[in-house]
Amino acid sequence: MTVLPAKPLNLLDDVADLTAALMDIESVSGNEAAIADAVEAALKGLDHLEVVRDGDSIMARTRLGRSERVILAGHLDTVPLPSVPGSQGTVPSTRNGDVIYGRGATDMKGGVAVQLALAARLTNPNRDITFIFYDHEEVDASLSGLGRLEKSFPEWMKADFAILLEPTDGTVEGGCNGTMRFQARTTGKAAHSARAWMGENAIHAAAEILVRLRDHEPATVRVEGLDYRESLNAVKIHGGTAGNVIPDSAVVEINYRFAPDKSPAQAEAYVRELLDGFDLVLTDSSAGARPGLDRPAAASFVAAVGAEAKPKYGWTDVARFSALGIPAVNFGPGDALLAHSDNEHVSAEAIRRCLAALQAWLAN
Repeated sequence: MTVLPAKPLNLLDDVADLTAALMDIESVSGNEAAIADAVEAALKGLDHLEVVRDGDSIMARTRLGRSERVILAGHLDTVPLPSVPGSQGTVPSTRNGDVIYGRGATDMKGGVAVQLALAARLTNPNRDITFIFYDHEEVDASLSGLGRLEKSFPEWMKADFAILLEPTDGTVEGGCNGTMRFQARTTGKAAHSARAWMGENAIHAAAEILVRLRDHEPATVRVEGLDYRESLNAVKIHGGTAGNVIPDSAVVEINYRFAPDKSPAQAEAYVRELLDGFDLVLTDSSAGARPGLDRPAAASFVAAVGAEAKPKYGWTDVARFSALGIPAVNFGPGDALLAHSDNEHVSAEAIRRCLAALQAWLAN
């Protein structure tokens, strides 16, 4: 398939129109080159910014010698396009009055459009700003463009505060829960199901795992004034080989979303204690992020937005900034519940409000 060059982006367009222009560039994870080209070209036309590119990630920054530096970050990629015929959540975008439909509408072309609009408009901001546009967020963490930038450009990753423009419906969401996954394995002895007494049923042996998870009461943990709700659930189960064979193995896959008061090691120990006696294999783990809302830059931003901060239950890349010692929040246009859906959409007014809030906070 021949990929046509994307149309040049006008960063001074209405930010809702800029969102639609970004959505019109297909950018499923692994195919971010065209949108990265368009973003890079637009940013290099701004004389007040220093711009670098690494793969399909682009960074731009002011160097005004301000006493504080803020990172505004967002990812360029989307999940795959929907396969449902007639779906509105595809590419190119469509409009219905004030509402923009299409893949990436909420996750997160509206946030990226706000970043680009600010990059063009704020030639003399009250804080130095680093803009980060990165690839491969919607896939395995090992492929993350943001993770790559941390290693390749450590000096660019220094800041007093970071804002990730993921969809939050215009609310400040501080920090995030951590997440980890396990496989709980049970073993048995295979036998013909007509002579079941000759075998040992591994699926039946997994019942106790499910009972413990069912009866577990997830905690709500207060961290720096925000209440983080935890969850611990079986998310997948598989085992057995045929309809007439007693299964000799079974696996229950488990996901633990843990509050940012715990390290991954502490969270792992908690699950192992709950499921003591079972063979547990840790398959994936990402630390959470404390909100850091008591830091001066974070506190001033929350005050400027004028809404009560909330916790982030899902994991986001704010955790990467937190690991670098940078307090970070999620703040962006759109309803996160619509992300990745076949009906993904965002209102033009929500994008404009997000831009206005950030512009008011960062303008001189």
